[in-house]
Amino acid sequence: MSKLRAFTMPKWGIEMTEGVVANWEVAEGASFAKGALLTLIETDKITNEVEAEYDAVVCRLIAQPGESYPVGALLAVFGDSAADAAAVDQFVATFGGSGGPSAAPAATETPAAPAPASAIVVPSDNNVISPAAADRARRDGIDVSVVAGSGRNGRITLQDVDQAGRAPSALPSGGPVSIGPITGLDQHFASPLAKRVASRHGVDLGKVTGSGPRGRISKDDVLQHVAPTAAETTAPPPSPPAPAPAPAPAEGVRVVKMSPMRKAIARQLTLSKSTIPHFYLRNSAAIDALMAMREQAKRATGAAPSINDYLVRACALALVRHPDINVQVHGDEIHQFGHADVAVAVATDKGLLTPIVRAADTKSVAAISAEVKALAERTRAGKLAPEEFQGGSFSISNLGMFGIDTFDAIINPPQGAILAVGAGRQSAGAANHALQFSTRIQLSLSCDHRAIDGAVGAKFLAELTALIETPEELTR
Repeated sequence: MSKLRAFTMPKWGIEMTEGVVANWEVAEGASFAKGALLTLIETDKITNEVEAEYDAVVCRLIAQPGESYPVGALLAVFGDSAADAAAVDQFVATFGGSGGPSAAPAATETPAAPAPASAIVVPSDNNVISPAAADRARRDGIDVSVVAGSGRNGRITLQDVDQAGRAPSALPSGGPVSIGPITGLDQHFASPLAKRVASRHGVDLGKVTGSGPRGRISKDDVLQHVAPTAAETTAPPPSPPAPAPAPAPAEGVRVVKMSPMRKAIARQLTLSKSTIPHFYLRNSAAIDALMAMREQAKRATGAAPSINDYLVRACALALVRHPDINVQVHGDEIHQFGHADVAVAVATDKGLLTPIVRAADTKSVAAISAEVKALAERTRAGKLAPEEFQGGSFSISNLGMFGIDTFDAIINPPQGAILAVGAGRQSAGAANHALQFSTRIQLSLSCDHRAIDGAVGAKFLAELTALIETPEELTR
């Protein structure tokens, strides 16, 4: 008899509720060894490679690539050897997921028939069941093959076995209690509002049957004994009609389901735009001196940081000098950061992500450049760790490389501000009573008006512009 194992949707992080099976790296009927790559699972922010934690055979693949499944859902059935289809069918039909993490779930024997308590075999593997739970299962004759483990990786705990051994709790009937015909409102078991309605419409509470707890008479019970016109004036307004179903796509239209990452982005930006009072401050900065400095570094070393790397450094220095911008907003609290944790927007084929350069004010432009490149590579490969993209005190979104002159960015909550950067363009201006040409970039600062005032944002933007136009301090 093959020992079957359930492979379920794992849970990575408190906020994860579902995932998408991006691709299967194993086939039905094939065997795999411990450490082999089983599947790729996409979450809200990252794509994780799931490796095997034991040697097994793929008895059945249940999850379809590209489909979303909740945490704990059965994705595949593995076994220590090939199993017949009937046994796998029975295993799938009787599977009860715990909804908890289970990248390496508990093993269960495929039962041919219900076993008597004396014949129940309890696994001795501590990774499957805790020692205390195993002892309790043997003592009470509980079949652990039907117990859903709530511990890490589906491990069966003592609480799981105790719960399985309890008889179902009987729910109270909740039936109405007869209070008999009694005259006088105060002697009836009714809510104050029900008594007022009964008095106003002359309803005898002794003839009303209560539908509330322990037979308590409610307003709705009294209204059933009131004339229809009176009931209509007191009844709540009708519920709004159900939304109409989405129209069928027209011919030639391709329907694409949102990935978990795209849905998370949609939720975050909708929340930001609908709950955060944005205001925008715009300015331009000459980058001729910055470009000359970069060119000099390139001639000296053969490589140079990008303009965006210099901007990250400039923003970091401006943020520590203006701590009222270097904030997160949490309800009615403002969290000020001691260092500038600058998030840099990176476009991927699945959506926009913002990996974070931690304490950018303490790092050189060269160090920032190397870190941003590594973060961008991991972002596009879907291999960012949660701590690399969660949090941050400020964001930069640069669309200059796409030829965009200027735009306004949406704040990434709980951060208090974000800087939008456009492309460098040649422009003419007056300087020392003469016409002078310079290369300028457009800057747009989006601020959360709950925490940042206009004057505070303006001082920060002025400081940032000065650092960009006289960039010597950026290389210190």
